[in-house]
Amino acid sequence: MSRKALKALVLYLPFHLTAVAVTWRDIGRRPPERVRGSKRLWRFASAINTLGALAYWLAGRRPATAADGHK
Repeated sequence: MSRKALKALVLYLPFHLTAVAVTWRDIGRRPPERVRGSKRLWRFASAINTLGALAYWLAGRRPATAADGHK
């Protein structure tokens, strides 16, 4: 691995791990009816690629409704 590639990995990895941790925390706390699709699938998608975590935040979450008791 070249020095340039290693440097890019060292800079990227903390960002990816933070994105995954925040995403998994949200998935774990969010009721299944407020997640589009399988929680397991979203965890897998976010773990293998940062774009998977971004996709969860943009498309995988259902908004809270008045029936949920949230504003």
